[in-house]
Amino acid sequence: MKTSCFSGPKLVLLALVSVMCLSAGLVSAATTKAKEADASGASVIADKSKNFPVPRPPFSEGIFPCSQCHSYMQPNGKRRALTEYHTEVVLHHAEGQRWCTDCHDLQNRNKLRLVSGELIDFGESYRLCGQCHGDKFRDWKVGVHGKRTGYWNGEKQYMLCVQCHNPHDPMFKSLKPLPPPVQRGNAGKAHH
Repeated sequence: MKTSCFSGPKLVLLALVSVMCLSAGLVSAATTKAKEADASGASVIADKSKNFPVPRPPFSEGIFPCSQCHSYMQPNGKRRALTEYHTEVVLHHAEGQRWCTDCHDLQNRNKLRLVSGELIDFGESYRLCGQCHGDKFRDWKVGVHGKRTGYWNGEKQYMLCVQCHNPHDPMFKSLKPLPPPVQRGNAGKAHH
């Protein structure tokens, strides 16, 4: 009987080396493709200015554009309890460090404000969220976090963070687990 020189640990090592070489080839091909796309003027996913195709943000009915009301109000960036308007908004999102104007621009309420001071549309809110939640943003861009629809090699549509998370209270509420299913028939009998 003839035995192979690749057995046990050697076979595992060979498999790992093969996977690493294959992965390196795929990364190299993807990098080359990205460089070609970049040279042709097309955006690549690594480009932070890339706009991702997203649906319209889920605005509350009748409150957008914000300037409908805020253009008649004197801007007030002071941290305080809201008593007249937006009283239903309860901030449970780093509330000890955050205030409305950390995300919403004080002067132009139809825009969100990045840490750099750049104003962005609500349709680009993923850029705002990504400033603090970089790991989630990275995963969202490649389709690991959140929902993305479309074709593998074609058009895609990304869901905005706010389509699953309330931006003022983003943690999902805990669910009470249900009891296990009841088995019918031979439940409880020992099987040998």
